[in-house]
Amino acid sequence: MSERRACRVIDADRKSVRYRSIRDGDGALREKLRELANQRRRFGYRRLHILLRREGVMINRKKTQRLYKEEGLAVRRRRSRKRAVGIRAPAPVLALPNQRWSLDFVHDQMASGRRFRVLNVVDDVTRECLAAVPDTSISGHRVVRELTRLIAQRGKPGMIVSDNGTELTSNAVLAWCGQIGVEWHYIAPGKPMQNGYVESFNGRMRDELLNETLFMSLAHARVEIAAWVEDYNRERPHSSLGYATPAAFAAELDKQWPASLHPTGSATQTIASTAQMRKTTARL
Repeated sequence: MSERRACRVIDADRKSVRYRSIRDGDGALREKLRELANQRRRFGYRRLHILLRREGVMINRKKTQRLYKEEGLAVRRRRSRKRAVGIRAPAPVLALPNQRWSLDFVHDQMASGRRFRVLNVVDDVTRECLAAVPDTSISGHRVVRELTRLIAQRGKPGMIVSDNGTELTSNAVLAWCGQIGVEWHYIAPGKPMQNGYVESFNGRMRDELLNETLFMSLAHARVEIAAWVEDYNRERPHSSLGYATPAAFAAELDKQWPASLHPTGSATQTIASTAQMRKTTARL
């Protein structure tokens, strides 16, 4: 059958049948998408789309999805125990407050049986508890609001470390990181020891407060947690700080590092932990 007759039968325009696309193959975009997918192996096309837009590639989400499928990209389903992927150790930081924050959740329940959770934010260098936010539900948007409020009070941290919880890997958090310019480091799945500072803090909160207190309501929990955090920062001796309080240790660091001295100036000593500054005197 000729082309003319076939087009007449199906009622199609011959120009449409003969049309061949002249668009380019989006080679550079496909390469960039493959590169990001290789770096972020647990990210699907939605989060990769946010990363592309953050780098100035303004395309439609559906196009990102189409290219993602055409390139054969997919998040591999884990059928065995979780393993570390790539290099995930956070870089050492200067012995200064506000260089690295750690985030994690701890759970408990009230006398009525209703469960609630607490978002804890800890300064890894000074060991201060910067925030302890209790609520029955804390979404990614709530995490962003609390961090924005905290940055308005203390300034922007050099790095934020957390696990791979859904609230902390949400699109709201990813978009906020690009907007505010904060580096967010995710630990290896199933490796809580890589977030040891806040995990240690959670253990102290569990042992000294949550297991010792019967919370009658969410309001009661907020009052008790706020009081315990204040005591933890200003009164409780911390063994890793030579039994000084986190607030006193932070004040001492401020004296050693004047505000006029930039962290990248003449002082080049870096630390991965402040535990090496612990005093060796005998316990009283």
